[in-house]
Amino acid sequence: MSARAQPDDDSLHWWPAPAKLNLFLHVTGRRADGFHNLQTLFQLLDWGDDIGLQSSDDGRIERLAGPAAIAPEDDLAVRAARALQEATGTRRGARIRVRKRIPLGGGLGGGSSDAATVLRVLNHLWGTGLGLAELASLGLDLGSDVPVFVYGSSAWAEGRGEELMPFPIPPAWYLIVHPGVAAGTASIFQAPELTRNSPLITIRAFSPAQSRNDCEPVVRSRYPEVAAALDWLGPASRLSGTGSCVFAAFDNAAAAERVAARVPDEWTSFVARGVNRSPLDAALAIIT
Repeated sequence: MSARAQPDDDSLHWWPAPAKLNLFLHVTGRRADGFHNLQTLFQLLDWGDDIGLQSSDDGRIERLAGPAAIAPEDDLAVRAARALQEATGTRRGARIRVRKRIPLGGGLGGGSSDAATVLRVLNHLWGTGLGLAELASLGLDLGSDVPVFVYGSSAWAEGRGEELMPFPIPPAWYLIVHPGVAAGTASIFQAPELTRNSPLITIRAFSPAQSRNDCEPVVRSRYPEVAAALDWLGPASRLSGTGSCVFAAFDNAAAAERVAARVPDEWTSFVARGVNRSPLDAALAIIT
C-alpha cells in the first residue's frame, strides 16, 4: 500500500491504514477513569484500509465516501481531522474518502488506524508541525489503539494501550478469519465475567505459549460464530482485541494460504504478513 493519485484527481492521494493483531491481551485492572489497564503486544500488518485525502483552503472537513454503517460525523477519520484542526487552529480543510477492508467490530483496529493515518498525513499536508507524541495524545482521545498506529511500530503496550515500547516481532504470516459478526468493545469490557486481575508480566518473561486474550472467553460465550471459528482454526488460534476476528500464525504465506483455502464459505478470510513498521511510514517518506 502506498500513496497514489486517483486518475481523475491529481490532488487526491490514497494512504495506507494498516490493520493490527493483538498477539496477547491481558487485563490487569480497572482504572479510575473508567478504562482498564492492559498488557498487549501489537502486531502491525501489511494489509488494511485506504484513506483518500485532499487538502483544501475552505476549512471544511467532508467525508465524500466511507462505510455506510458509520455516519460521517461519527467516523474516526472525520473526527481525527477535526481534532487536528481544533488543536492547531489551522484554517485548512480536507476531503476524505475511506475505502474499508478491515471489518467493523473485528478487533483489528480499523477505525483507529484510519484516524492515525488522517492525523499523520494532514499534519504534513496542512503544515501544522506537530510531533508524533502530540499526534498520539490527540489520537488517544479518539481511541486507545490510535497511538500505536500514529507511532507506526509493532509494540509492547501497557496502560490503556498508549504506553508503547517498540517490539521487533519475528517474521510471520497470519490467516485472519472473520465469522461475519461484529463484537462491541464497550460491552466486552463491561462484562461482569471478564477477568480483570491478570498479573503483570515483564517483556523478558513473555512467552506466547503462556499468554492469552482475557477477552476471549467473554466473546466466545456471547458470539457462537466466533467460538466456532476459534474451534475450526484449532488450539493455536487466538482472538484479536475485543473483536470478532480470529487468527493463527504461520511460518510462510504458502502454509497460511493452504489453510485459507479450506475456510468455510460462510466466513471471510485473508492472509497478511506481519510487519514491524507501518506501511504509512514508507508512503509518507515519498513526499517528505
